Formats: sequence, structure tokens, C-alpha cells
Amino acid sequence: MRTRVVITGIGGICGLGTDATSIWNEMKAGRPAIGQVVNADLHQLKVQVGSEIKALPEHGLERRRLVTMDRFSLLAILAAKEAMRQSGLTVGAENTYRIGATVGVGVCGWEAIEENYRALLLQGKNRADIFSVPKVMPGAAAGQVSMEFGLRGPVFGVTSACSSANHAIASAVDQIRLGRADVMLAGGTDAPLVWGIMKAWEALRVLSPDTCRPFSADRQGLVMGEGAGMAVLESYEHATARGAVILGEIAGVGISADASDIVAPTVEGPEAAMRFCLADAGFNPEDVDYLNAHGTGTKANDQIETAAIKRAFGDHAYKLSVSSTKSMHGHALGASGALEMIACVMAIREGIVPPTANYREPDPDCDLDITPNVAKERPVRAALSNAFAFGGTNAVLAFKAG
Repeated sequence: MRTRVVITGIGGICGLGTDATSIWNEMKAGRPAIGQVVNADLHQLKVQVGSEIKALPEHGLERRRLVTMDRFSLLAILAAKEAMRQSGLTVGAENTYRIGATVGVGVCGWEAIEENYRALLLQGKNRADIFSVPKVMPGAAAGQVSMEFGLRGPVFGVTSACSSANHAIASAVDQIRLGRADVMLAGGTDAPLVWGIMKAWEALRVLSPDTCRPFSADRQGLVMGEGAGMAVLESYEHATARGAVILGEIAGVGISADASDIVAPTVEGPEAAMRFCLADAGFNPEDVDYLNAHGTGTKANDQIETAAIKRAFGDHAYKLSVSSTKSMHGHALGASGALEMIACVMAIREGIVPPTANYREPDPDCDLDITPNVAKERPVRAALSNAFAFGGTNAVLAFKAG
């Protein structure tokens, strides 16, 4: 019999709020956190809107720790602290080697990279910051989280662009299913609101000049966001043995690749990931009530995802409640799937589907129920969360009540 993997704590931080409760409340209200970026000098970029964390909460980390980490690692620690508090889990000598962490990252420590480039190339300094390498490496967030809590089990970073968080959560599920750990902290983080990253995305011509309108006929592209989301995952036996409150269960995982184009998605790859996820969870299509779409707000992505959902779910596609919360927290790259995990868990717990904000015009190629602008009350027995990335890497997670 396969090991069940349950969720006993969630934590998050993004433009919508500095904890999971605030994030969920803003999602339910359909209030986007998208506007002018004020905390970063974007040097006259054409597009200067994003979903930004205006101020970080008090974190209590000592300066000697802070100087070793980039912003994306700090955000992961903040989200992980909240998840650990909610779980009530304590780490000690008896379990330190049975608890690990996997953290997805899309673009690594670009704040530190940019600071070093400017110091060396523009200011004429002759050496880089001594902690540059440990700050920028994609696995830094996982390492910093493990040090914060004393986790000595499986610890590693995961990077697959915009699918990173879902892949990290899937990897954590595997560690528990394989018996390598009893508990895993898993999620994703990214802090891409820096000039170099925004300039690169600007070159792709996919950034919206004002806001994100997934599935709306007048959509103009995606909006970048920053943030982190983390969950405490445990085997069902471990969680019940310690009397933990179970928030939900990760029922299944589906992973596929397009093997087609580095930036252009296919219908077949996302469809396969959704089908694999349903099979892994033991779900029929009609068992799923809510689907948190990848929903970036670009013309191609939203049309292709709609077609893939129809192929994976058949006639039930038109009975699904679908929404893209990126319309509110932006595309946080490696953190997106982790923030959307919060939406799925809470939708199941409260029976509320968060809306797709900013929707204005129907698109005949995006004709599913995308929950426009206003949250919907309905029982949610199970939810799927889609993540599709450049490189054609697809990861879908299935959630249900624990």
C-alpha cells in the first residue's frame, strides 16, 4: 500500500501578503497586488509593473546570516518559518535525519549577481562580494532552510523554470513515499524584480504593460512577481502519530516534457501531465472540482492550456471551476506553484474558488469557466494545480481533503 503524504503546515509571502492567511484572504477578495515597482531601480525599463512585497516582516535573522543569502533565500526561510509554526513540528536529535527540504527556484540569486556586476563594471571595484557564490547558487534556498531548522535529511534545490515549485513538491512526495524521510519542507521561491531579469523578459515581448488578465481576450502578457510558498509534508502515519492537524493531502503527481521547443508550449505535454496526475491520484476527471491554471496571461499559453484541459478532462472540463491566481500575485516563477498550492489547499478547506482577476472580454478559444473576477462558493473535493515551463517541463499536483 502506497504511503499517503499529507500537509500539516503552509506558509507564504508575496505581494498579496506576508503570511498564508493574508494571501488567501486577498485571493478570495479578488484583489490584485500588481502595480509600479518601487523597491528596485529598474533603470527606465519600458515595463516597470510587478507584484512586489512592499516591506518584509520582522524575521529575527542575525546579520551574519543575512550577508550570506540573497533575497530569494530569505523569502523561502520566512515562508518555511510560518509553515513550521503551523505544523507544530519540533526538530531534535531523534528526528533530524528524517526531515528534509526541497525548494524550487526559477532564476536564482540575481539581486547579488546584479550588485556584483555594477560594483565591478561600473564602480571599478576589483573583487566581488565574498559570499557571491553561496548567495547566487540555485540550491542556496534549500540549504538555508535546512540550516534554519537543523534538517539533516534529504535537502536539495530544484530548478525547472516556472515548474520549479511543483517539481520540488513532487520530489518531496517521492522522498516520503520512498521512505527516505518522514517529513519534508517543500515549496518554491524567487525574487526576479531586478533590472537584469526584467530586461531579459522585456526582450521576449511577453510582459504586460499594465496588469495580468489571464484568459481575457484583451490580455497583453504576464506580470512578474516575487515571493515564496512552503508546506510541511508528512507521511500520514507520522502526522497522526504526533496528533498533527492535517490541512490536506497531496493525492497525486503528474510530470511530463514537451520535447519540442525551448519556449513554445505544446498541447500534448500539459495534457499528458494532467492525465498522469489524475492516474497517480486514482481520480476520474469528474472527481476534480477546481483547477488552478498555469494561466500566465499570454495569448499562446492561455489558449494552449485551455485546449489541454479539454483533452485531459473531456466533457468534465466545462464543469470545472478554473482560475489563475497569477492575475493577483503575478508570475513569481519558481514560487508560483507554491503560492498556487496555498490556493488549492484553502479552496478545499473552505469551499471557495478564488477568481481570475482583471477579466474583461470573453475569448472563444478560452471558453471554460475561469471564475471571472468574483470568488465562487462550491464544494471542492479535489483540486489540480498546473505548472508549465520554458523547456517544455510540466508538473501537475493533485490535492484533496486529508
